[in-house]
Amino acid sequence: MTDPILFTVDQGLARLTLNRPASLNAFDADLAHAWRDVTAEAVARDDVRAILLDANGRAFCAGGDVLAMASGMGSGEDITALAHVINEGILSLTTSSIPVVAAAHGTTAGGGLGILMCSDYAVIGAGSRIGSLYANIGLTPDLSVTAQLARAIGERRALQLVLQDRMLSADEAVEWGLVAEAVAGAEGADAEAEAEAVRERAEQVARFWLKGASGAYGQAKRLIRSQPARTFAEQVAEEARSIGEAFDTPDAKVRVAAFAAASSKSAR
Repeated sequence: MTDPILFTVDQGLARLTLNRPASLNAFDADLAHAWRDVTAEAVARDDVRAILLDANGRAFCAGGDVLAMASGMGSGEDITALAHVINEGILSLTTSSIPVVAAAHGTTAGGGLGILMCSDYAVIGAGSRIGSLYANIGLTPDLSVTAQLARAIGERRALQLVLQDRMLSADEAVEWGLVAEAVAGAEGADAEAEAEAVRERAEQVARFWLKGASGAYGQAKRLIRSQPARTFAEQVAEEARSIGEAFDTPDAKVRVAAFAAASSKSAR
């Protein structure tokens, strides 16, 4: 349990758990390299059809480990190099054709916001808070925050978040479209119980994908994630190619036939 990130695979579901709870799962060099390696393995495995990203402790991710930066990172070149390492993991998840759900309880801040946006569906707790906070220590956003935030919530709201010392409440994060849903624990539940409720809901989302046409969900994710790299004409052409490819898969053959049979039966 001392590994900076835990990795398991069970019946098609890969679980990646940030595991530096004492540091609010902030990224130091060890976590950065483990993140790069584990994400690459997860998306490369043939037995992985959905990914769940969660964290141990009372926070999801506080971004970069500022104490490590202050005490031993050396120079800006070192920070840049480490950001590139973490970016490799971000690209592994966002460019894959495997859907990713995040269970982001507690606080998410700084680069943790970029890690959160690696997911395609995010669940947080009713008591969760999400913010940028880079400028509080004189730094600029990294780890895909400027690449993904405006796409997720719109440019004006993205600017409001990164240009203010602001933490969004769970309700605001849902309203802004930054996350899919906020989950409350049972009445009177503490933060730990709420975190467990968030994990359970995120796993329900992942199991939904696994029970359904997981390949089709993954390709739909790929089409949307990769769209900015194409013109409109290129995108609709890629949609046409992808649906034809999907139609020829055994899964689609079974599902299309079952749908047709059910429709014929109901029409009688």
